[in-house]
Amino acid sequence: MIYLQLFYEFFKTGLFSVGGGLATLPFLYDMSDRTGWFSNDQLADMIAISESTPGAIGINMATYAGNLTAGAFGGIVATVGLVTPAMILIIIIGRFLTKFRNNFYVESVFYGLRPASTALIAAAGFSVVWMDLFDVSSLLDAGDWLGFINWKSLILAIFLFFIMRHRLFKNLHPVIFIALSALVGIVFQFAG
Repeated sequence: MIYLQLFYEFFKTGLFSVGGGLATLPFLYDMSDRTGWFSNDQLADMIAISESTPGAIGINMATYAGNLTAGAFGGIVATVGLVTPAMILIIIIGRFLTKFRNNFYVESVFYGLRPASTALIAAAGFSVVWMDLFDVSSLLDAGDWLGFINWKSLILAIFLFFIMRHRLFKNLHPVIFIALSALVGIVFQFAG
């Protein structure tokens, strides 16, 4: 029964999360609240792991959530559930889009979908930032000298943000920044 529920939940997510993997985040927050399959802390871990592993973030998150909920087969079921609507829609759209591409209504639908996907991604990004700013385990630390900010994590986040934007480092592969962050995290854990 859990496999059917996983498929159904991720099928709905795949059907309505227009705009890519980050657009699945509001659906995953809702799923977390309704089903209790994973907590918000686990969702934050899911985002971090999905962002730092190869592949599409939405698919990585579905696999992670399914695996967390019902083991390896649950991961497969959740992933298939997430991609099934996209496969169906791509087949349908592929057949008809070339015929109706210049149609006023088709153009209007695409015009309306762009801001919707932008809003979903922005809301997901805000949720991640909000969770990281106020999650005691990431940037806040009751034992730190100011009592509420984990300065090491905050400095690392700001440093990485600016170094990724600097022209000297702009062409470096994101894996380098992920590895650097992991290394600094290890150093911080041993030093603290």
